Amino acid sequence: MSRIVPIIRCPKGRGESRAASVLRALLILAAAAFLVLTSGAKAAGIGPVEGGTVPQPLPLFPANNWWNLDISAAPVDPNSAAYIAFVNNGGTRHLHPDMGGDVSPGSVDIYGMPYVVVDGTQPKVAVQFQYSDESDGVDHTTNQSYPFYPIPTQAIGQMHWIECGAPGSVDQRSGCDRHLLIMDRDNKYLYELYNVWYDGTKWLAGSGAFFDMNANGRRPDGWTSADAAGLAIVPGLVRYDEVYNAYGTSIADIKHALRVTVRSTNGYVFPASHRAGSTGGALPMGARLRLKASKDISGFAPEMQKIFRAMKTYGLIVADNGSDMYISGTYDNNWSNSVLNPAFGALSASDFEVIQLGWNPAPASASLTAVSVAPNAVVGGNNATGTAQLSGAAPASGAVVSLGVTGPASVPVNVTIPAGATSADFTVATGSVTAATTATITGSYAGVAKSATLSINPPAATVGLSSLSVNPGVIPNAGTATGTVTLSGSAPAGGVVVVLTSSNTAAATVPASIVIPAGSNSASFGITGKTVTARTTLTISESYAGTTKNASLTIRRTH
Repeated sequence: MSRIVPIIRCPKGRGESRAASVLRALLILAAAAFLVLTSGAKAAGIGPVEGGTVPQPLPLFPANNWWNLDISAAPVDPNSAAYIAFVNNGGTRHLHPDMGGDVSPGSVDIYGMPYVVVDGTQPKVAVQFQYSDESDGVDHTTNQSYPFYPIPTQAIGQMHWIECGAPGSVDQRSGCDRHLLIMDRDNKYLYELYNVWYDGTKWLAGSGAFFDMNANGRRPDGWTSADAAGLAIVPGLVRYDEVYNAYGTSIADIKHALRVTVRSTNGYVFPASHRAGSTGGALPMGARLRLKASKDISGFAPEMQKIFRAMKTYGLIVADNGSDMYISGTYDNNWSNSVLNPAFGALSASDFEVIQLGWNPAPASASLTAVSVAPNAVVGGNNATGTAQLSGAAPASGAVVSLGVTGPASVPVNVTIPAGATSADFTVATGSVTAATTATITGSYAGVAKSATLSINPPAATVGLSSLSVNPGVIPNAGTATGTVTLSGSAPAGGVVVVLTSSNTAAATVPASIVIPAGSNSASFGITGKTVTARTTLTISESYAGTTKNASLTIRRTH
């Protein structure tokens, strides 16, 4: 399957039918109401939110992902000059910022790509695909779609959730790419759809792709995504939050490559996985362009310098057919075209060079930097969590860390840190102990060993009643005595409440209970005698944790 779809800009409202004009007016009114309701949501990032706070930390994918690869020292491709000449097309092709806000205040039509942020509980829905054989969320043995994409219901009827601006219920597939980009911020998952439409009962799309932003999952060779190159879209967008440190983002530099389109392409190279053209002399999908180190960018506004530094360090990746040197960015009404357009327009294709096609340097070997255990102390019989940490991303085959333990604990034989990840957890199980002891957990990888210590403690000693005394043991009529409750050990946190009773309240009374404070092992209470007509002996009792202790008290009759 080969999909060759040029980027077509959304209509700007010229030449509309009367019906279209009425629809536009209704959508503008809906947008105004929606903006009032959600004006504070973007910064808060409470989903589902169009343009909500992106999952942190940045960059979105692992540091060794192809979008985040530092290409500042990569070799120049031998055919770089010819490729740049093709892009210039006999003239000088200047850069264009393919980002912005509403085409006009409150309009349906927009510039740039919206993205949606949801939480991990967002219900999944099925999507029917034109290119189902290369889409995710499809059982490829039966070609049946299943609930997979967390599409908010707002995308059906509200504008500005989908590229070009109209709600999902409006069919704009013939005039716009209609990308719907969704991030699950709780799990750091990315779902991207191309050419979507909600037909009243179900979602339809050209293609769809899922990316786990915790790992480096490349599409199978020959597969598309929501982008013609088979790449993810969101990690290559210029976002307002990272340029201006807004919506909770605060970074000194943009640390990823930027998405760029060209009018024609020829095959594909790494990191792309899909072709969408075979024009001789054109760049392939996945080609990287780098702003020349010699290009002076010091005269631009600081925020524009931030974007252009990323072009020097991480470059541009050819991701789709469209207009030459259009740099993709997000939809955000805070963008200023009066800042973006002249800055981008001051750069041309001739300021760039094409780096070696398919450049994919071998990653630096990661080493084991730490083994840790949390919590670092447990009562025997309980589990703790161990973590093996690498200095960098695990290789494509993963990093298998061998584990060992000494002491009354057990661990798995090994733990595998997945490709692209830097750490993995494992369970540390402990046994019962009668005295405090320690266990040492050791991890080994690539000749490096690290260890951590876990303290294993016996259960806290059970405190019970030891004795009850009454002093003096004989009192006169209406006399008083003192009772003392003694525990077998110190009272635990919160203290101990001991229940008190008198077997003959007509002769003597005691408080209903007494509290022995935490850390103490005894406490005293008062006994109040009554007037009796004959010598009387009674029992004072204490009760705690199913145990009762007794002591006798005698009241003698006085004349």
